[in-house]
Amino acid sequence: MIATVVSLPATIAALKLAMLKRRNHRHGSLSCRAICQAALVAALFLPTNANAAGLVLPPIAVQGLDLLYSGHGEQAIGLFQQLQRNTPDHPLGYLLEADARWWQIYCEACEIKWNMIDAWKAKRDAADDDYFALTGKAAQLAEEHIARSDSAEMELYAGMSLLLRARLLGLLDSRRATAQAGVRAREHLLRCLALDPQMADAYAGLGLYDYYVDTLSAFAKVLRFFMGIPGGDKRDGVRQLHIAIEQGVLTRVEARYYLAKNLRNYDLDYASSVELMTPLTTEYPQNPFFRLLMGDVQAKLGHRDAALTNFHAAEQDSIANPVCGQRIRSLSEEAQAQLTQSH
Repeated sequence: MIATVVSLPATIAALKLAMLKRRNHRHGSLSCRAICQAALVAALFLPTNANAAGLVLPPIAVQGLDLLYSGHGEQAIGLFQQLQRNTPDHPLGYLLEADARWWQIYCEACEIKWNMIDAWKAKRDAADDDYFALTGKAAQLAEEHIARSDSAEMELYAGMSLLLRARLLGLLDSRRATAQAGVRAREHLLRCLALDPQMADAYAGLGLYDYYVDTLSAFAKVLRFFMGIPGGDKRDGVRQLHIAIEQGVLTRVEARYYLAKNLRNYDLDYASSVELMTPLTTEYPQNPFFRLLMGDVQAKLGHRDAALTNFHAAEQDSIANPVCGQRIRSLSEEAQAQLTQSH
């Protein structure tokens, strides 16, 4: 993303209590202080909304996401902009358009570097400004809704908008700004789960936060110390991402993709990465990004024929954006050539 999937009913309060019990186990029964701490955690994180029921997306958003992950980003953007026109004061349309435009930015920044197909970017351009405008608009609208009447849904959108902002800031190597956006996003997502523990999509953002914070470079860890950034646990991050994969609505696909990519990049766990990517390439066979990642990981496992099949499939995919289409074809051809030369 393979760790065992933990069901959503294991709420944050229960997780915090379990951690507290483990920490005190070797000392016998729970102390009075520990019990009080656990009770406080439960009070903070148990749902305050009696009608908590998770996230429900409008049909146009579901249709747009399906188009996006099927490799039709331009058509998806059209639907997301229609959603904005239909509900101009709601953050979802702007959030989804930003996500669609992220894939265009990611595509144009992709290279084969350090034996990986991934995005590396050195400078900001006009497309980035449009992207930041969309994430800013989504965050602003979500905050306005929260100020009028707090809800788990708006806390989720506020958190996800900040995470989308952090994603591009990270690609631009703006470390301090990335960290600040990530911390603010985490606060919103924790509040989201406090209001509705069934809001499984919040676990995607929290899982990525925990995973990345636990895998930071030495320099970034020093930065974390001086900025007072909350710590994270990679194993807990993987568990949270699995919750989003199994039960998420908005983040199901990308939680799977990013966990698979992180397992390749940081853990070198290629077998688990392939296991995670297989459902994506089956459900969305025309998505070139899914094909490229799958082929890249298969090549590292020595599965040459399977890797070539996925690289070739990515090359054949029809992409409306001409710049992105040319980049995908170049990457696919380069990856195939490298794999052929190595055997």
